[in-house]
Amino acid sequence: MIELVSHAAFAELHPTGGHPEGQERIRVLHEAFPSFVEARPATVDEVVSVHDRDYVETVRDVSASGHPTLIDVDTLCTETTFEAALLAAGAAIGAVERGGFALARPPGHHALRGRAMGFCLFNNVAIATRFAQRELGLARVAILDWDVHHGNGTQDTFWDDSSVFFASLHQWPFYPGTGGPGDGNATTLNVPLPAGSGDARVLEAMERVVAPALEAFAPDLLLVSAGFDAAAVDPIGGLEMTEEGFAALGSRAAAISERVAFVLEGGYNPQALPGLVGAVLAAV
Repeated sequence: MIELVSHAAFAELHPTGGHPEGQERIRVLHEAFPSFVEARPATVDEVVSVHDRDYVETVRDVSASGHPTLIDVDTLCTETTFEAALLAAGAAIGAVERGGFALARPPGHHALRGRAMGFCLFNNVAIATRFAQRELGLARVAILDWDVHHGNGTQDTFWDDSSVFFASLHQWPFYPGTGGPGDGNATTLNVPLPAGSGDARVLEAMERVVAPALEAFAPDLLLVSAGFDAAAVDPIGGLEMTEEGFAALGSRAAAISERVAFVLEGGYNPQALPGLVGAVLAAV
């Protein structure tokens, strides 16, 4: 099993009440996988490699106010949100350093340069990508996003950057409405899939379209935005995948590059999440 990177504080910070993206997601994962390397928080300078400094300071200020505030229509900022968001970005960096799997929250792949979106404050995978290039000398980075939702924030971050290849398997039409047919460029590959696709259709797209494109890019590092809301048991997504399907995705991803790291994105059924994550851990 690959090394896990997390922090006990993820189960306490950034309380969201009855919101789907809640503390229970990490509590159940820590119960199932109690051994992990402790993440460090990302620095503000590491975060502003991807985000506008004014936006980062806004998140800090809103969090410091102590008043729970919606800073996007579905993204809550509480008095510990800034701390949690820095820690989540730091966990993604730790996963890159160790070739591990970051069990962290809040997720990040919808976060845009200057705004929160879709439960996401800071784009953890994008921040880890810039760290890998700057500090580890990993010039060519590929990102595979298998969350049920299109990773629009990650796509926007690297749209004009030929050193980063972004590939996404996601349900469409669906939130956030991006990543549809024909949306892409030389280093951006979107594979929109209809609801109900199931393991067979997702894995066929991975094998026939996505994996060959990632392998042709020849990345020094593959980062996986590992969302589990495409599972049949998830209350939000509708791709109807199983533990076996996620295990196959993880196994195929691990064969693409000698250096691979995973970062948790979505997955909103706390009872099912440990089994889904565990299937990928066992496969890679």
